[in-house]
Amino acid sequence: MKTRDLIQLLVEDGKQPSSPLGKTVALVFLGGVALIVAFFAIFVGMRPDFSEAIWTARVGFKMAIVIALAVAGFGLLLQLGRPTARVAPWIWFIVALAAVLLTGSIVELFMIPSDRWSNNLNGSNRTFCLVAIPALSIIPLVAAIVGLRNGAPINSTLAGAGAGLAAGAVGATLYALNCNNDSPLFVAAWYPIAIGFVVLTGAILGRTTLRW
Repeated sequence: MKTRDLIQLLVEDGKQPSSPLGKTVALVFLGGVALIVAFFAIFVGMRPDFSEAIWTARVGFKMAIVIALAVAGFGLLLQLGRPTARVAPWIWFIVALAAVLLTGSIVELFMIPSDRWSNNLNGSNRTFCLVAIPALSIIPLVAAIVGLRNGAPINSTLAGAGAGLAAGAVGATLYALNCNNDSPLFVAAWYPIAIGFVVLTGAILGRTTLRW
């Protein structure tokens, strides 16, 4: 092959539209989210008093945190599917959310008597929280991993962990709709542990399934 022919081939290849990695990851992941939302709506459902409780400060704060984390997880997931991932903005956003949640917990400590701290921290169903959030995250996690397999993540373990975070945040959001433990102390103590299980699972799956 002559040099000018090689150059021409490279030029023509550059004109081809690049694969929409972000779109593919988004569609597959959102498909998984739609499935778990449908499952949740049919078999679990929101807490009976949610329409009234959402207007209270605690429930509003809880829902704002988990929804914002789900948005951040989704944004991070889209970046991790690219070979030129820019994750720093989303990482800082997640750190800011953690700071807001920590601040809310500290405010709660000042607002309630100390003899109620333990009850608010432990709630009535922390064990169920630690099981329900990962269970609600399984389908979104599988969907995220499948989506990333159509992408080009540089670090397979990190990409898997990001998939776990996105899926875990979805699971936490759905669980929060049903959970009647609204204290920021409960959310700050147990939600991150439950989501952490999903992140760890995602990292393991990513390491084994997302290698180039």
